[in-house]
Amino acid sequence: MSEVSARLVGEARTVSAALWDGLANRQGVGLPHPFTRHAFFAALEESGSATAKTGWRPVHLLLERAGEPIALLPLYLKSHSYGEYVFDHGWAEAFGRAGGRYYPKLQACVPFTPVTGRRLLIAPDEDRRETGRLLLAAAENAVEELNASSLHITFMTEDEWALADGQGFLRRTDKQFHWENRDYNSFDAFLGDLSSAKRKNLRKERAEIAASGVSFDWLTGSDLTESAWDAFFDCYTTTGNQKWNPPYLTREFFSRIGASMGEQILLVMARHGGRTIGAALNFFDGEALYGRNWGCTEYIPFLHFEACYYQAIDFAIAEGISRVEAGAQGGHKLLRGYLPCPTFSAHYIAHPGLRRAVADYLDNERAAVAEHIEELKNRAPFKKVGP
Repeated sequence: MSEVSARLVGEARTVSAALWDGLANRQGVGLPHPFTRHAFFAALEESGSATAKTGWRPVHLLLERAGEPIALLPLYLKSHSYGEYVFDHGWAEAFGRAGGRYYPKLQACVPFTPVTGRRLLIAPDEDRRETGRLLLAAAENAVEELNASSLHITFMTEDEWALADGQGFLRRTDKQFHWENRDYNSFDAFLGDLSSAKRKNLRKERAEIAASGVSFDWLTGSDLTESAWDAFFDCYTTTGNQKWNPPYLTREFFSRIGASMGEQILLVMARHGGRTIGAALNFFDGEALYGRNWGCTEYIPFLHFEACYYQAIDFAIAEGISRVEAGAQGGHKLLRGYLPCPTFSAHYIAHPGLRRAVADYLDNERAAVAEHIEELKNRAPFKKVGP
């Protein structure tokens, strides 16, 4: 493997889409994972959403053998910890109190996207374990090269997580809520698997939305016009400005993804009185529907549940999609048939003292997360099955 070298290539546009996508996804095998596509990263960066100015400097890491690319790690040099969904603010504050400098740090992830997927993008004819180890080692070297405090690989696959553990990375877990399609042929068939009380609750919520006069449209592909994105963006920014910091994603980002990957987008539009009052943005491939961004300009009870969760289930059933991943956080999803699933991240921390402290913390956190997932599963809304 002495012929292998690594280099930081900067922005996604410096790598051809064909090369990036050839490493990220097996070609000719169904729809690719939407959040490993070159088009998604390019849209984030070229729209001004993920740039050095916003604290996300692209420094993607390319591994080559005799000049031929064999692996890629999407990588950003960050000056803050926002937009990641795996929170390390406490680590940064503790290190700062001890006189350390936590930022900049390196983040291997898809910006603003808490969706599990491959982070070690390795050519299909490569030995995944050996090449993965080389890619992780190169990423560790980048920490020193860029004078960063640490490297964080978030929402990685479990296999990648195990590989990183073997390389001495610290391991972290968290949870999300996913809906599983048990070969349902209708929403009512799904409801039939729920306990009586929970089934009545979901039917009541959907009935109230129907009675309110709200209707829903599914937009995908060529339906994703600029006027549709305008309406969505109005909803997205209205909700973001009310509840959180100003939204991360620019209006241009949505135009770019609509043009470059609209065939993998589902935009659920809620209309009332001839106006768009809510919208939910989803992406999908052959395996899953990924709920991403939501917003509304008018409050109607249960509108959020219907647009984000029930419409997603309807679409998954109609298209034969295996699961719906409903994004970060939200224990309220459990009562609506979304079950807890673990997520995985790996962390390399250069400073020995901070590394020891974080390692102790993560040992306890992993145990607590596993216990909480089991507790939540026991409170699932599905009918209880006997021994």
